[in-house]
Amino acid sequence: MLLEVDDLSVNYGSAQALKGVSLKVDDGEVVALIGANGAGKTTLLRTISGLKSPQSGRVLFQGKRIDGAPAYEIVKRGVAQVPEGRVVFGPMSVYDNLRMGAYLRRDKKAVLADLERIYSLFPILKERRRQLSESLSGGEQQMLAVGRALMTGPKLLLMDEPSMGLSPIMVENIGRIVQDIHKAGIGILLVEQNATMALALADRAYVLEVGSIVLEGASSAVAGDERVREAYLGG
Repeated sequence: MLLEVDDLSVNYGSAQALKGVSLKVDDGEVVALIGANGAGKTTLLRTISGLKSPQSGRVLFQGKRIDGAPAYEIVKRGVAQVPEGRVVFGPMSVYDNLRMGAYLRRDKKAVLADLERIYSLFPILKERRRQLSESLSGGEQQMLAVGRALMTGPKLLLMDEPSMGLSPIMVENIGRIVQDIHKAGIGILLVEQNATMALALADRAYVLEVGSIVLEGASSAVAGDERVREAYLGG
């Protein structure tokens, strides 16, 4: 098992954001996590990444606990996050942003190979590698955020709303990118409000409502659930 979240509870002050959440991601699997705004999706990703501490429960990566470990150690172990909102280092070049993703790596040959792989996945980033990242379009910044996360050499990629605010054509591109990452054998936990896209890309899915998992299963079965169709798929 690549990732196992076991009975995880997380508070923000007196408010309980996550209530006994459990989920799993296997090696090379795409798992979708869908839910409305405020359901706790981003809180879950931040807790897995080490940016938020749980009140109770466990997070295991490749069988070892990572809850309580510092975020940089979790990245070194093979977990990378693409944050919501295309957070890039605006005053830095595209190239420097990508190299920042490999900051903790010492295998220079592998880093260069990964850089070329990302340029082949996102040709526009190679074309604009000397441009300041803040000058890129929203879609290009999303590609850069994904590329920077891949430069960490992850075994698991946490993607937080990658299609948010993008044009329909760019949403299609993001879908193809997720498929390419999947084919490379990297596990993906995909948080998306675009439930139609997420369920089409995923092997399995979980539905999170008000901090609790209310439904889980094969993505086709979740997509066929009447409650999911009414709440997230437009009836």
